[in-house]
Amino acid sequence: MVANLRRLSRSVEDYLTAIYRLSERGDVASTSDIAGMLAVQPASVSGMVKKLAESGLVEHVPYRGVRLTDGGKREALRVVRRHRVLESYLKARLGYSWDNVHREAERLEHAASDELIDRMEAALEHPQHDPHGAPIPTRGGEIEAVNYTALADIRAGTDVEVRAVQDDDPQRLRYLGTLGLVPGVRLHVLDRAPFSGPVTLRVGGRNGITQVVGSELAAKVFVREVRGA
Repeated sequence: MVANLRRLSRSVEDYLTAIYRLSERGDVASTSDIAGMLAVQPASVSGMVKKLAESGLVEHVPYRGVRLTDGGKREALRVVRRHRVLESYLKARLGYSWDNVHREAERLEHAASDELIDRMEAALEHPQHDPHGAPIPTRGGEIEAVNYTALADIRAGTDVEVRAVQDDDPQRLRYLGTLGLVPGVRLHVLDRAPFSGPVTLRVGGRNGITQVVGSELAAKVFVREVRGA
């Protein structure tokens, strides 16, 4: 059974959200991946994972790693919700740019109460996505399922809409902003070079501005196919 804690420690919340984000890419999170995401030593991860398992927040998957229990996922989504509502509020109401809300929200997410987050969300008229396109969990712990494709994997001749971008690097976000690669923008993919070569596209649809994006950057931009871009 999950420990009956009114508020988990910052460290526990960081671990739960890291495991949640890693699990979005697959079924389990490995010790090495958790260590890399949190910039800690694998030995520290092993000790914390043991405590989380004893509290009923995670479960071990032999020879593979750990996954969140239902209770662990519920707690992780509470933090994700706080983070993404904070990002949305900082940008919409306090004038922060989309490249610096992530780190500011990371500082605030552990201190903000659920009541404050609810009030912020209501003041924003219940946004569905944060400034980077990630879905915001509901108060009840539900979250929109997303099935977007990385821009790097889109074939030439396809019209797409940017739906989300990876938000962990402010410099990357600033650069994406200069290219116009932000959620909601339509793109027409002109060419995709082989062997992990660059992607050539028109930003703004078929009549937009031509840009060339490296494959590594294109892998951080998530899109869905549309018609008539």
